[in-house]
Amino acid sequence: MDHRLFLAVRAQVLADLHARGRASVDLVSALEDAVEARRWWAEQWPEGEVYVAGLVAQDVQDAAVDAGERWPVCRSCGEAPEHALHIHPDLGGPDPVWVCEESGVPVAGLGRLSPDPGGPTT
Repeated sequence: MDHRLFLAVRAQVLADLHARGRASVDLVSALEDAVEARRWWAEQWPEGEVYVAGLVAQDVQDAAVDAGERWPVCRSCGEAPEHALHIHPDLGGPDPVWVCEESGVPVAGLGRLSPDPGGPTT
């Protein structure tokens, strides 16, 4: 198994956490846990490596929800009520993309979210 895959996945999700000011100790810890869990998962199903990046992002997103946060929040819909982005395709790969849950419009590839203007810089 290529461990560079897991380093790249960690970097992508961490970049998105930083971009949206959500790289808290708790969510970075959730990221580390998700990477390790998906490493085990991919060892059991090597053909599933193409899904790891999106699944890790979904795992961290679930951890944020469990902590009472919504991450990442859509910034593309202007004045619409706050709503989240989700990873598409649903299984997380290949080539996962953040998509607005309201409009269905792709916003950014995983690891490429734009920073929140004036948001926290955690």
